Amino acid sequence: MNFRRAVSDILQPKHDDKFLLRWLRARSWDVEAAEKMLRTNLEWRKEWDLDELVKSWQPPEPLASHYPSGLSGFDKEGYPIYIVPMGNLDMIGLLHTTSKQDMIRLTIKTLEEILLEAERNGVTQLVAIFDLENFNLRQFAWKPAVELVITLLQSYEANYPEILKVCYIINAPKLFALAYAVVKKFINEYTQSKIKIYKQESTKWQTHLFEHVSPDNLPKCYGGSMVDPDGDPRCPSLIKPGKIVSKALYKKNLTDEVLVNRDYVTTTVKKGKQLALDFFISDPGSLLQWDFRTEDHDIRFGVTYTDENGNVHKVINPSRTSANLVDVTGTITCKAPATYTVIFDNSYSKFRSKTLHYYVAVVENLSKLDIESSPEARMNQNEPNVIDEVVVH
Repeated sequence: MNFRRAVSDILQPKHDDKFLLRWLRARSWDVEAAEKMLRTNLEWRKEWDLDELVKSWQPPEPLASHYPSGLSGFDKEGYPIYIVPMGNLDMIGLLHTTSKQDMIRLTIKTLEEILLEAERNGVTQLVAIFDLENFNLRQFAWKPAVELVITLLQSYEANYPEILKVCYIINAPKLFALAYAVVKKFINEYTQSKIKIYKQESTKWQTHLFEHVSPDNLPKCYGGSMVDPDGDPRCPSLIKPGKIVSKALYKKNLTDEVLVNRDYVTTTVKKGKQLALDFFISDPGSLLQWDFRTEDHDIRFGVTYTDENGNVHKVINPSRTSANLVDVTGTITCKAPATYTVIFDNSYSKFRSKTLHYYVAVVENLSKLDIESSPEARMNQNEPNVIDEVVVH
């Protein structure tokens, strides 16, 4: 096979013909394009350190407990069934408490774990069910949420070709058509052909679903026979239902004023050097915020503080971040009095200087922030019916 010869220098023993065919199909059998896609993917896997990510990384709270998803079982051919109660996903709350990078990490880790389950059954694809009951368009029309969804879709299309057997989107309200019209621009036509969208008529989607899935592999709330030991038909022990993030946990005050008025600094961190930024903190509970990205290559990032006795403490252990792939954002609560040092470290690079765009600032005590008045604060009113249904099933 020409493709196998072209990529023989990067192949591993586990990369069988099925694996290679995924990349060829994704590039319409263009060997040169498939080679470029695969090589780029393997570099991407190194940058995200996927082996270590899957093995030891754990999502922080509240992301770990509030993100709705889980495996319910397998379809009749042995493909794993991944269920996402998408209508219960509190995007606004999670993005106020969790970095975009961690949400991307969780998505990658989840996909890798599902594919391992598929591999154990001798298959290479998955079945996805997105439940849109309680879907609120405001959660996904908010700019940071839109940017995250697009980033995830682009990453999926670039790095996980041909892993989707079929995707069922169920209980879709009318307004979902608006959201889908935006995101489908980032989904290739072949993937779109595998997406089946159903309205809030369970008899229709259950009929199609049970042609391929046995009832004992689906929770009772979806028409199956599975229940938790306590009789809960949603099976939350397997499929986390998701929930609203308490505003008491919010770490970020994402008001329009903060987002619009940020002054990003652009600088070059020379090869073998580092950039250290010091901030004196006098008010306990103040927040240190950062948002940065690099061009083309990663950079090591860390935070320390020096107490009044001159002792240096690590707050964030220095580690290489894929800031060339996604903006790295974060917030910590500071002790006082202390001097906090934000470090952008390029000392490990012998040949490449790094172009860095960063915003780092100290904001007042969280208790003084007016989160409630944020224009992104959730509203519980029912969504207006502004367009006709476009789903076809």
